Amino acid sequence: MKLNSLVSKLNVLESKGDMERNISGVQIDSRQITDGNLFIAVRGTVADGHNYIDKALELGATAILCETIPEEVKEKVTYIRVENTEREVGQVATTFYGNPTSKMKLVGVTGTNGKTTIATVLYEMFRFMGHKVGLLSTVCNYIDGEAVPTEHTTPDPITLNALLARMVEAGCEYAFMEVSSHSIVQNRIGGLRFVGGLFTNITRDHLDYHKTFENYIKAKKLFFDNLPSDAFAIVNADDKNGMVMVQNTKASVKTYSVQSPVDFKAKIIECHFEGMYLNINGQEVGVQFIGKFNVSNLLAVYGAAVMLGKDTHEVLVALSAMKPVNGRFEALRSPSGYTAIVDYAHTPDALENVLKAIHGVLEGKGKVITVCGAGGNRDKGKRPLMAREAVAQSDHVIITSDNPRFEEPQDIVNDMLAGLDEEQMKKVIAIVDRRQAIKTACMMAKSGDVILVAGKGHEDYQEVKGVKHHFDDKEEVRACF
Repeated sequence: MKLNSLVSKLNVLESKGDMERNISGVQIDSRQITDGNLFIAVRGTVADGHNYIDKALELGATAILCETIPEEVKEKVTYIRVENTEREVGQVATTFYGNPTSKMKLVGVTGTNGKTTIATVLYEMFRFMGHKVGLLSTVCNYIDGEAVPTEHTTPDPITLNALLARMVEAGCEYAFMEVSSHSIVQNRIGGLRFVGGLFTNITRDHLDYHKTFENYIKAKKLFFDNLPSDAFAIVNADDKNGMVMVQNTKASVKTYSVQSPVDFKAKIIECHFEGMYLNINGQEVGVQFIGKFNVSNLLAVYGAAVMLGKDTHEVLVALSAMKPVNGRFEALRSPSGYTAIVDYAHTPDALENVLKAIHGVLEGKGKVITVCGAGGNRDKGKRPLMAREAVAQSDHVIITSDNPRFEEPQDIVNDMLAGLDEEQMKKVIAIVDRRQAIKTACMMAKSGDVILVAGKGHEDYQEVKGVKHHFDDKEEVRACF
């Protein structure tokens, strides 16, 4: 692609060199540069890409997009200056890859909890209906049936547009995408065209990055502010910030709730560990999901499918065939008669939702044993809150290690225990080794009891001092069985 075409939609402040040259690829990582590439120097949170311009040139870059042109410019290299490179990466990437979201229907899902379930169920549902579909999620990306491993909830703009272009090439008509608060603030979704956006809920999370809850809310709201007028925005009316999200949106607003009369409404008729029987907008349906929080998730799915033009009966038939997402309220039955629930819950609110769902099925007929920890190098303020939530809704709690990352596991455990008083501590034991914690819970459980193993869900590793060691909660539970 010609360089002048590639940057035609940018506000270029200055350029030096040949703007007619052909560009073979675009990169923000200097290590990935090959001959003829455009290198975009982004000032990131960890490193400044401007410090790697020389490295990019050594590897064959022939054009540089930057905020400051180097004092020493090289012949046969084109330099382009813009005000903010981070803001422009998405537009450059989507232009280079042929504007893939103009050729498919992209729906974004944002919020603290529920993103993975909603995006994945939409992906599975539309494939069930006979469509070719793409998925961008925390667990795995999919180009129709092809799995593409992921490391971030939302990839960088270049990786993202490359994946979307592959989806278009594979014939995908729809793509469903988890949109993280980081990706919104860092402009990773810049240049993409969304036909719809879904808001799940917002509770304390990622304050290590956003610093305040208000900043976190603003980050989520920005996604809806930027939706076009011909898009739809579906928000959870049961969340007090639901309508805040769409205060300034140009999109058509719809709401869902399990409490109020809104556009998409549901109530639970019957619930057990194999699933629920629901009434959705006056029609009854059996689903293989459990818990009030999952009713909200399924309502968001239902609403999105309807807004994408699907018949309500067809949507309900598809919903009844859907299965829970890997590591999201996965129920494992032991030969001894107790149940283990493996779930990704890693915030106080998510823990509360999962425990309420368990009590909703148990109805006081068994004990609840919760195994949970908190991630290292993340928001420390939520640690005591999680411990208190676990104790409030469990008969026994085992505080253990999650992904300690570069922190000492015992320090994280101590932070959680610091939130408990003497009376609450009577329910709690601390076992730093996660494997031993799960084993202990299984030894304590009797027939009819439920163990909740929370925090890691789909993850099959523990991250310690920068190294990922294989560890799968479901494998550990099954080994105990």
